Amino acid sequence: MTAGRFRKYLGEGSIRYSIFTYFTVTALVAIIIIGFSLYSRFSEQLTDEVQKENQILMNQVSRSVDSYLRTLMKLSDAIYYSVLKNKDISDEAIGSQLKLLYDNNMDALENIALFSREGELLKAVPAARLKTDLDVTGESWFQETLKKTENMHFSLPHVQYVFDNAEGQYHWVVSVSRAVEITQGAYVSQGVLLLDIRYSSLEQLLNSVTLGNKGYVYLVSNDGKLIYHPKNQLIDSGRVQENHQEAAALRDGMHEERFQGEKRFVTVKTVGYTGWKLVGITPAKGISFSGVKTRLFIVFVILLILFLLILINYYISSRITDPIHELEKSVGELEEGNLEAEISIRGSYEIQHLGRSITTMAQQIQVLMKDIVAEHESKRKSEFATLQSQINPHFLYNTLDIIVWMIENEQKSEAVKVVTALARFFRISLSRGKSIISVGDELEHVRNYLMIQHMRFKNKFSYQIEAEPDVLALTSLKLMLQPLVENAIYHGMEFMDGDGEILIRAWKEKDELIFLIEDNGLGMLKEQVERLFSDTSHVPSRRGSGIGVRNVNERIKLYFGDMYGLTIDSKPDEETRIYIRLPAVS
Repeated sequence: MTAGRFRKYLGEGSIRYSIFTYFTVTALVAIIIIGFSLYSRFSEQLTDEVQKENQILMNQVSRSVDSYLRTLMKLSDAIYYSVLKNKDISDEAIGSQLKLLYDNNMDALENIALFSREGELLKAVPAARLKTDLDVTGESWFQETLKKTENMHFSLPHVQYVFDNAEGQYHWVVSVSRAVEITQGAYVSQGVLLLDIRYSSLEQLLNSVTLGNKGYVYLVSNDGKLIYHPKNQLIDSGRVQENHQEAAALRDGMHEERFQGEKRFVTVKTVGYTGWKLVGITPAKGISFSGVKTRLFIVFVILLILFLLILINYYISSRITDPIHELEKSVGELEEGNLEAEISIRGSYEIQHLGRSITTMAQQIQVLMKDIVAEHESKRKSEFATLQSQINPHFLYNTLDIIVWMIENEQKSEAVKVVTALARFFRISLSRGKSIISVGDELEHVRNYLMIQHMRFKNKFSYQIEAEPDVLALTSLKLMLQPLVENAIYHGMEFMDGDGEILIRAWKEKDELIFLIEDNGLGMLKEQVERLFSDTSHVPSRRGSGIGVRNVNERIKLYFGDMYGLTIDSKPDEETRIYIRLPAVS
């Protein structure tokens, strides 16, 4: 069933059935949202708990590995300081002591060997001799040991191929090497002590570690080379890939990564002296709800909501149905035009509140209708006053006198300019009764007015009109600038000693259209400016239009809203600036 057919089906049914259906659908949606919310919340909690447990487990494993390696380091110290140091290498007791130490640690050790600086095998347990034609001085572990004599050096896992093995078997080892002093008679030289650690002992230490469901740990060197991985053979063969290079660069702590399209939680812990990093991997999909209590709680919540849904639907549908029918009849009377009809107020609190709201709305409609009539009347009076002012006979008579004077003095071209300006002035003033014109027409209207006044006052003032090209097509209120310019001429400049200057600018600022009318006239005090906006007894002058600042400001607010209008910034004996703000619409 489509959404349109579903709404039509509900619209044709009873009120009770519609309410029941809507509430049922709403509640089912709420149940789904709550279910997902609970699932998400529990998933986050479970993830946090798993990460905390992983962190604890990784700390324990790290301590175990560190303790294991430090035990081997202590063994190396014991061999060097207790067996070799300050003792002649020819002493037969050294061999027996090395064998004793090997026997006590044979589960972890593969070989103990002592080499001279030249690569000669001096002592070895249990190995007997080097492989033929093998020069250990070319081995990386041998060279690194002699370069950094103050440190112990742990190698990566490798097959120990240095010694001949009677069994013909070669085992995986991790070598620990260090530089030592070798005493031979009266001479002391440098050598290398090598301990081959059974890789299997390290492998057994890590094999038993699991992180949650399908999680695992691996060991990587600080330069990103694998030391241990539960799938090491598959990785070596290229069948399985691991993100160990990136993991080696991570700091200790918990991280998230996406590897091969799978989200994983990564826990990193650096292992003591070696700088190796223990990395724990827990797949996000391996974290799931395992508690029966959690599942039972979610089921219980869903069943409780369904039960409450049935009770609420039954109560609301029975409480609302009858009062709504009566309220519908009252609204029908309002639709027929009877705004004074009595509205039924009964039933539940919500229905009573709705009835009171409808009553209030009907009263407000009556008030608004009266306000609209009054507003239209105010606009009509304002437009009438504006139009009446523009046909002020004194302005027309004075302009015609100027034309006659120019013709008598044979200034025909100037007379043509005045006649043309006057014609354009009245053409825009009338504008076929329109109240809204373009910014270009409004600026053209005030330009024609200034041209006539400029000739009338015999160049006593100069004027300049500037406008950005993108504002000319925007809309403006008709006959808005001319009354303000008229005030600037008659009240600001007529009695000046010097020449007057008038600047008119128009520009766009964000979503507003701004006009500026600036003159260098006599200016006004703050009290005079306030009086311009509050003067309700304005009387038209003999020379001017009779439209005051208050009239222009009220017209702007009537058409565009209270946020728009005029602001005046005036300094006595200096200047006056009038800003007009309108919405920037085309």
